[in-house]
Amino acid sequence: KLIFICSPNNPTGNSIIRTDIETILANFKGLVVIDEAYINYAKQRTFIQELTEYPNLVVMQTFSKAWGLAALRLGMAFAARPVIDILNKVKPPYNINQATQDIALKALENIEQVNQWIKVTVSERENLSAQLLALPNVKKVYPSDANFILVQVEDALGTYNSLVDLGIIIRDRSKVALCEGCLRITIGTAEENIRLLDALKSF
Repeated sequence: KLIFICSPNNPTGNSIIRTDIETILANFKGLVVIDEAYINYAKQRTFIQELTEYPNLVVMQTFSKAWGLAALRLGMAFAARPVIDILNKVKPPYNINQATQDIALKALENIEQVNQWIKVTVSERENLSAQLLALPNVKKVYPSDANFILVQVEDALGTYNSLVDLGIIIRDRSKVALCEGCLRITIGTAEENIRLLDALKSF
């Protein structure tokens, strides 16, 4: 048996309440896999510290988001030794090439810069969220712990197409279940966010 929990979640950006996850871990008779791809942007701390408490816990993280190394396709799984032993038996041999390992190790030397990028992104996220809420065509801005914001607007497809015409690329999530009328906006630089807001104000 296996449960996957994405926290922070994509596309909503919200983190699952920690005590709810702990309740699942304590009562579910199977593996609980927490996908923490966006954890670097969250107020909530990682579940890695809880690995010694829950033998059925698996925590997944990646270099694709905060580290900006999506092309590496490098992720990590943290779990108790018995779980790791099983994973090692089924994973492909030599599944991470030497170049990927070298780049990842080099990236880890740059952690102070990465933390600064995260700090700027979180600040821009909060600022952009507040300004989006003030727009008349925005119905709802979902709270986010990720590097993106889910926004419900009056005309999702029309807004999306108008932004594309201006060279501003976001994600149309209006056809995703429970995300009707929603667009997903990745946090850009301050200048990019201002350009987005100016465009939305003009519609």
